[in-house]
Amino acid sequence: MSGKFKNNKIFFKFILWTVLCTFFLMSCSTTPPQNIDNICDIFYEKDDWYDSASDMNKKWGVPIHVPMSMMYQESSFKATARPGKKYVFFGLIPWGRLSSAFGYSQAKTPTWQDYQRETGNSWADRTNFHDAMDFMGWFINKTHKMNNVSKWDAELQYLNYHEGWGGYRRGSQHKKQWLKSVAKKVKARSLRYAQQLKTCEEDLSKGWFWKLFS
Repeated sequence: MSGKFKNNKIFFKFILWTVLCTFFLMSCSTTPPQNIDNICDIFYEKDDWYDSASDMNKKWGVPIHVPMSMMYQESSFKATARPGKKYVFFGLIPWGRLSSAFGYSQAKTPTWQDYQRETGNSWADRTNFHDAMDFMGWFINKTHKMNNVSKWDAELQYLNYHEGWGGYRRGSQHKKQWLKSVAKKVKARSLRYAQQLKTCEEDLSKGWFWKLFS
């Protein structure tokens, strides 16, 4: 009996380890979510993403749906997203990128370095969702402090995100009607995300171990 019990215990440990490894690999996948139009579907598929977004909310006081709607617009949740290439010689030869923006948040290199310096997060990686979400929380919080824009206002937050704090103060966004139209789309998406999140956040906030065996 003791040998049988021991074998069963080993088998159970093997099954548990296999499930945990599968869960970990799935949650760490860098592929974009399948349905990016529903924030609940995003977080159910990418379970660890909700934890990162929740950490950002607690740290910076930024509502989850705002940076998520901005990230949708910037990268469609692609870890290695980059802007298009520049072309020279009558548009025939590619010569670098249009900007240094990169990753989930499409943060430009100088701004990302400012974030790393101010937060002490020198190991932050733009292809890491947790770091990208924390960066966006930091940026939105600074926008609130520097330009008095509500952390809940996805439209004006996005204009700051695109134009920079100085550009926004100078009103550069008013010369770009296309950008103002995009910002309104970001606002509309943030409101949809907010409504969707109300229906699933209680479930998402449960511990991973409970969800794994529920």
